[in-house]
Amino acid sequence: MKKITIAIDGFSSTGKSTLAKQLAKHLGYIYVDTGAMYRAVTLFTMQKGYISNEFFNKETLINSLPLIKLYFQFNADLGFAEMYLNDVNVEKEIRTIEVSNFVSKVAEVSEVRAKLVEQQKEMGRNKAIVMDGRDIGTVVFPDAELKIFMTASAETRAQRRFDELQAKGDSVTYEEVLKNVQDRDYIDTHRDDSPLVIADDAIEIDNSYLSREEQFQAVLELIEEVISN
Repeated sequence: MKKITIAIDGFSSTGKSTLAKQLAKHLGYIYVDTGAMYRAVTLFTMQKGYISNEFFNKETLINSLPLIKLYFQFNADLGFAEMYLNDVNVEKEIRTIEVSNFVSKVAEVSEVRAKLVEQQKEMGRNKAIVMDGRDIGTVVFPDAELKIFMTASAETRAQRRFDELQAKGDSVTYEEVLKNVQDRDYIDTHRDDSPLVIADDAIEIDNSYLSREEQFQAVLELIEEVISN
């Protein structure tokens, strides 16, 4: 069967990672969560004290990039690969609202994007990969055989994220999560380097009213069509 590259882009909390994991498992493809990579760099930045609500020392972060080692390691019990930062499993730490509040600012830094995009391109060199993020179809894999752009209303996405954080025991309010979603949308779509845009040949999916299974089946049909051509 023909192997292809599947690029999934879209706004935060649209379920890109969930869909990508489903597709990778079904197809036997490699799954790469690029958002986890940016979150891991953000966690490093926070741990080093390079960023806070009052300041962001970009130059120090840029100079520290050679010290950041990122890789994914498959967890058979969970069924997916977890994010490691400098040989430490940070899968749980990178999913907090605190990291979410800073990740778009860190992802704006051109030097950070260059470092991670280079790694992402190498990961997809042999195809048979599903990668999700903000610039996969436009920058990382502009020649991907299938590009999906996922969207939903800010309110719908905030509710999903709020429910997810509540289930994990995090103490957050819906209003706080909604503001985070709206702020990230603005930064992601207005940054100078690789802003979040829909690739000309991407297929847009608004999943505001789609179940996970309906969404999965719809995209699977698109994949089967691409592979059969």
